[in-house]
Amino acid sequence: MAGIQDLIRANEDGTISFGDSTLKEKAKKDGFLHDGDLYKVKTFREITKLEKNENFLFESVPGTEVREFLETEDGISFLLAGPEDAEVTVGLSDETEYTVSIDGKLAGTMTTGIGGKLTFGVELAGRTQPAEVEITRS
Repeated sequence: MAGIQDLIRANEDGTISFGDSTLKEKAKKDGFLHDGDLYKVKTFREITKLEKNENFLFESVPGTEVREFLETEDGISFLLAGPEDAEVTVGLSDETEYTVSIDGKLAGTMTTGIGGKLTFGVELAGRTQPAEVEITRS
């Protein structure tokens, strides 16, 4: 899957897409306005990171392409692609239980700490289609 043109973009359905795991050098785009919020993306083959209004929202190691990223009151959903398996960390509500599903299958139930971060792995190596990730408040 090719990287996202311009590193981040708004989609017609109200979601955003961002990241480029093919870049050898770090690239970033700051000040991307979407639905009244300011986003900043940093990406290359080693990491993809997204901030919203100067707060942590998403990180993958190594870098990935994230499509149809949607944040709601109850969680986050997105499509994830990259050349190898990735560790994903997302910023959610503090001390809250969430259910993580990948490709429609339960990956587990986890509780965030005081910082609201949730970390999980996604198997991407050898895939021809992106992984569908859904994180919902339990």
